[in-house]
This record gives sequence, C-alpha cells and structure tokens, in this order.
Amino acid sequence: MTVTDPVSAPDAEGRPRRTTRRFPLFTRDTARPEGGGRAAASDAPAPARQWPILAVLSAVGLGLLLTALDVFRFGTILIGVALLAGAVMRWMLPSVGMLAVRSRFTDMLTYGVLGVAIVLLALMAQPNPWLEIPFLDDTLHFTVR
Repeated sequence: MTVTDPVSAPDAEGRPRRTTRRFPLFTRDTARPEGGGRAAASDAPAPARQWPILAVLSAVGLGLLLTALDVFRFGTILIGVALLAGAVMRWMLPSVGMLAVRSRFTDMLTYGVLGVAIVLLALMAQPNPWLEIPFLDDTLHFTVR
C-alpha cells in the first residue's frame, strides 16, 4: 500500500503508510485549541457567543482611547489589566471562543506575561513614576548616563 501524502508514519502492522517525510501542502486535521468552542449557546447572537474576547478588546480599546486623550498611565494600565483579565478568563472558563488561540497554558502565559509587563512599564513611566525599582536606576547609570 503506497500513500502519497507527505507525512510518513507506520500503520497498525508497522509498515510505513506514506512515502515521503515532507509536511503536507494543506493541513486537514488541525484541532481547535482547548476551550476554543463557543462561549455561549449556538442560538445566541454572534457577539454574545464571543463575549470573552469582546470584553478584552473593549477594555483594550478604551485603554487606547484614554492613552490618545493624554491619560497615558491609566490607559496603559487598563490595557495591561485587560490582558490579565483575559488570562484569568482563559484559566477559569471552560470555553472562551476566539480568546483561545493556542493551548490553555500557552494562552495564559502569553496574556499574563504581556499584561504584567505592560502594567509594570506603565507604573514606571516617566515623569513621576509610581513604581521605582532601585537596581534598574543603577543599571541605567552604567549603561546610558
């Protein structure tokens, strides 16, 4: 039995099913990320089915609007908190719709790290930072000043 699909794998008897080890030109069997189903019932309107990502995107949009209106610190903190809320939703909810991009762990890690980084950078922004980390000032003293 010769199969011309690109991926080589043995069948139940141990014979290779495929003739080449190259990846297929078209992927047909990629699974949805865990939790990637609808966040609400299928009879709900489309926005209600995707409420987790709409909540995160709305908060990010409001944060960008605040930043554009010269409320930089509050706007960027809101953006970071929205990403942290996305990480919490990805952790707690069984189905989050399009908020699920990768595996649950990878999504939580990505949203969490980016959210914490944005919040910390917003707190350390000049002038008059709300958070000062002493060793960073010493590092800058030797590298920039």
